Amino acid sequence: MATIVKTPSATWKAVVRKAGWPTSSKTFRTKRDAEDWARRTEDEMVRGAYIRRATADRLTIEAALDRYLKEVVPTKRLSTQVADVKRSTILIEHLGKYSLAALTPEIVAKFRDMRLAGEDRRNKHGKPQPRTNNTVRLDLALLGHLYTVAIKEWGVGLTANPVSNIRRPAPGSGRNRRLSLDEEQKLLSAVEKHSNPMLAWIVRIALETGMRMSEIVGLRVNQVDVDRRIVRLLHTKNTEARTVPLTMNAADVFRQALAHPVRPADTDLIFFGEPRKDGTRGPYSFDGVWQEIKRALGIKDLRFHDLRHEAVSRFVEAGFSDQEVSAISGHKSMQMLKRYTHLRAEDLVVRIDALTKRQKTASSKSSEKQHAR
Repeated sequence: MATIVKTPSATWKAVVRKAGWPTSSKTFRTKRDAEDWARRTEDEMVRGAYIRRATADRLTIEAALDRYLKEVVPTKRLSTQVADVKRSTILIEHLGKYSLAALTPEIVAKFRDMRLAGEDRRNKHGKPQPRTNNTVRLDLALLGHLYTVAIKEWGVGLTANPVSNIRRPAPGSGRNRRLSLDEEQKLLSAVEKHSNPMLAWIVRIALETGMRMSEIVGLRVNQVDVDRRIVRLLHTKNTEARTVPLTMNAADVFRQALAHPVRPADTDLIFFGEPRKDGTRGPYSFDGVWQEIKRALGIKDLRFHDLRHEAVSRFVEAGFSDQEVSAISGHKSMQMLKRYTHLRAEDLVVRIDALTKRQKTASSKSSEKQHAR
């Protein structure tokens, strides 16, 4: 039964009480609005379709993201936590003032288009700098997961996730960046000259093993067995541990790294950074010098992750099977592995010529046998 009362502030408060349902109330400017809301609420309760929307009306995107960062993000991998914090800042800047109930698919679509067009970021000439499809897809993925958690775990009264009802940007086709022999020689020569030898060791290990940067810099002494030539990765991108075999060159690099004469006693990280404010050491951070070296060499378009692409492609070119390559690289599906293996056309030509030569030899031997008969 609904009760409509006038408040001291001259507004109208509707209170709905029904057995089996929590008491619901809402304040309106007019009595008619209060009566209409009470009637709709009672009808929804009778039909079993009532959803408490008060929380969704009051909770803003900014407040919801603050709670998400405190409760949900700490359960994710460290690299994902850092990325989520950055993306949350973007979402709060553009959508933070909306309540969860007020954010519609139309508003989310406008945010998507604005990010893709780069209207919120301009270069020194005042021209927009568009974001990549994948960047915007990740923005929307975080926003969508926020709504999923709010609806399923926080009891926020919403009938639908607004992010689910919009078109997502198409995923990128993947990079096809291979390292030329000249580039490799220049790059290795430059990192070898750097004052910190860890930079050269990390680059060489990436090229020899195909491990991700986060996997390399997070390595600890007890994970590397140079005698057996294996590295045990406990924390990976796909959450599954794996064992990476080492080439002779990679094993030699790890021997040098493990024998580093200035290794501090307060960390077991192989590639360690300077002490932080709390006295602990994190992994070696080399992005700044990496960018400087690339600019000096004129190969700005090269990313560190391209070294992984290069290593995996070389495994394929060496004749490793898909299963063997995936065991080394950690790719779960052959489709994902395909995106990372870009074979050089000239190498394929050599292999085709070799196959043709074998076929001709076999055919010639067969003809000789028939002629002898």
